[in-house]
Formats: sequence, structure tokens, C-alpha cells
Amino acid sequence: MDLDRAMTDLFSENSLLTALNKKAFSSLKVKVINADAFQWLKENDRNFDLIILDFPDPSNYSIGKLYTNTFYRTIANHLNQKGIVVVQSTSPYVAPNSFWCVNKTLEDAGFFTLPYHVYVPAFGDWGYVMASKEDTFLPQRNFPDSLRFLNESVLRETKIFPPDMSRRETMINKLNNQVLVTYFEEEWDRVTQQ
Repeated sequence: MDLDRAMTDLFSENSLLTALNKKAFSSLKVKVINADAFQWLKENDRNFDLIILDFPDPSNYSIGKLYTNTFYRTIANHLNQKGIVVVQSTSPYVAPNSFWCVNKTLEDAGFFTLPYHVYVPAFGDWGYVMASKEDTFLPQRNFPDSLRFLNESVLRETKIFPPDMSRRETMINKLNNQVLVTYFEEEWDRVTQQ
């Protein structure tokens, strides 16, 4: 799902981009929906086993609404009982308050969470939160040998946060406070001002 049809068309038709994504948009397994995710979920009754939220960082209120407890509750209504949601949650190194605010907001929406981070070459140390309605969810332990980037040891390391990125107390991001946008602006401004 992407709000911008021009973006998904570009990644479906441009030869440089289709080579990069291995023509993923042409797969019969892929259905592209160009809509506002918040509105689409409100109007739809489908449920899913897996929901991946890879939204842009919450740099403004239009995007920040997609990181609120209201939106996460809507997600919960569309997630099967044993389903998992994964949320791109910005850099816990550069923006730890923002990262932990996403985690706390998911918890407030009724999810059990597993925060983790990995090094992404184009972005640096980047954070995600995996969440489920059930507290017994665990990532797979028996990884196929053919995986290039993930095994038991790597998974274990992703869940370790050094002191400068460790859990901290934050406010819950709500539609009526959009505190995550404030955290994000303050933390990333420190980096861009240097």
C-alpha cells in the first residue's frame, strides 16, 4: 500500500528500479493499493497474519498520525490473533526518544512488543518494533542455512541496546498530542545542525 500512485508506477515501470526490485510489482503475489492506510483500514474488514508498516519517519503530523495509538488500535482490529505487525521506528541511536515512543505507543494499543535494531548500510543503526496481540510470539529460531543476513546469533544481537539507546520513558503518541513528531524533530535537528 502506498498513497502515491506515481511512486508505485515508477517502481513498476522504470527499468533501473525494476532491476533493483527484481520486478516485485509484477508478481502475482503482490497487490498494490494506492490509498491512505488510515482511511483504507477504517473502511475495510480484511484481517492479516502479517502487517509491515514501513512508513516514512514521523517528520510531520500527516505522517505522525500513522504512528498513533489510534492507528495501532485500528491495526490490531485487522490483525489475526496470532498475527504479527512490524513497524519501522527510526534510528534508536540518533532518535532514542522517538524509537521508544513508538514502542510505548504500540504497548498502549494493547500489543506485546519486541524492539530490535540492525545496521542498514544506507541509513545506519535503524530500529524496528515487532508486535503481537499474544505475549508468546517469538521470531523463528531454526533459520535456513541459505539466509545471507540472519541466523540465531544475529537475531540475539538485534535485541541488545547499549546504554545510549536503552529503553527510556516517553509519552504515548496520540492524535491529539503528536508528541512523536516533536521528539523526532528535536532529535534529528541535533544531527542536521552539526
